[in-house]
Amino acid sequence: MEVLAITRNARMSAFKGRPLARECQGLPVAAALQVVEFSPRKAAGILKRTLLSAIANATNNHGLDASALKVKLCVFDESVRIRRFWPTARGSAHPIARRLCHCKVVLTDEKESK
Repeated sequence: MEVLAITRNARMSAFKGRPLARECQGLPVAAALQVVEFSPRKAAGILKRTLLSAIANATNNHGLDASALKVKLCVFDESVRIRRFWPTARGSAHPIARRLCHCKVVLTDEKESK
């Protein structure tokens, strides 16, 4: 059985979270939480919150054992952009795109996850 958790519109670029997501993919849940726990990146906090939510979904909604779960999929996808303008000299302006991202975690209880 697969369990899903998504954190939407996190105030961070998806580019910054993808290396950490690649590290956690395919690991057991306990090992993935340790990787996230000791990472100094901002993405670690977002990923930890999403992982804990997925674990809670698995135990409360589906009655699965948390120790048998494995991270099948862990991705950071791009979301909308907040568009702003920075005033510059002589009445002109430079555009600024504040990026947001979605963090998606899929857990599975299968022994062989592809």
